[in-house]
Amino acid sequence: MSTELSGILVALATPFTPDGAQIDTDRLTDHVDWMIASGIHGIVPAGTTGEFTTLTRAERERLVESVIAAAGGRVPVVPSTGALSTSETIDLSRHAQDAGAAGVMVVPPFYDPLRWPELVTHYSAVVAALDIPVMYYNVPGATGVNLSAEQLGDLAEATGVRYIKDTGGDGSALTDLLLRQSDRVTTFNGWDTLTFLGLALGAKGSVWGAANVIPELSAQLWDALAVRGDLAEGRRLWTLIWPVCDALESANYVAMVKTGMDLIGRSMGPMRPPILPVDSASRERLASALQAAGVTLV
Repeated sequence: MSTELSGILVALATPFTPDGAQIDTDRLTDHVDWMIASGIHGIVPAGTTGEFTTLTRAERERLVESVIAAAGGRVPVVPSTGALSTSETIDLSRHAQDAGAAGVMVVPPFYDPLRWPELVTHYSAVVAALDIPVMYYNVPGATGVNLSAEQLGDLAEATGVRYIKDTGGDGSALTDLLLRQSDRVTTFNGWDTLTFLGLALGAKGSVWGAANVIPELSAQLWDALAVRGDLAEGRRLWTLIWPVCDALESANYVAMVKTGMDLIGRSMGPMRPPILPVDSASRERLASALQAAGVTLV
């Protein structure tokens, strides 16, 4: 029986050695341990925040294996396995399943935007090839595939996709997904600054890059809103968290997450080119937001 996914799933950053040439597996294990100890409910490796577009096929597979081993069954691992072809997507997804993944997150092929029949064919094939659930990664800014909430529900019904990570950045569309499509697909928020909205509206969880940097606060927000229904406490926490999320979204997201890790003394190493370090103003903005949230900087 498959695991029912819920809660805060960290969109895991990938640690590299100082020269960027290899994945730093020791630091990866330490980071996974810290995420779990801080109350994070699941892990999504090899996604956008994890710089998957700069990883080789072999590195993606080793990363997935390493994260699953580090998690040790304590929380579900849902690797990002999308690729430019259906066959490679299936291969990566089967590898993740065989390695012990609880599900996979699949972004649509992101070079030539797919038309509706192609989307249905692609996802139907991926779902049919697996015994674990598939999460559709809705990120139109990267894929050029911009479906309405109703179309996302239609896609789930047509293909068997069970979950959606919504990184569309549209609060109205997220609301539609949560209020009118919930009988057809389970939606996770995937846009940092919409996390409060999503959880307050009943999202089953959030796939959240900021959780790399503020895992305790992320878990506390989930507990306040989703578990205890304490709106006042949720609002208090969100006044601390939102400026951090707003800062992370103000520049290259991957670079800002790794900047945040540097600031708290848990460096994940460099980004791989073509991503460059953020400028000093962006770094200072994030540092100020973290300090105001009560996060200790080094």
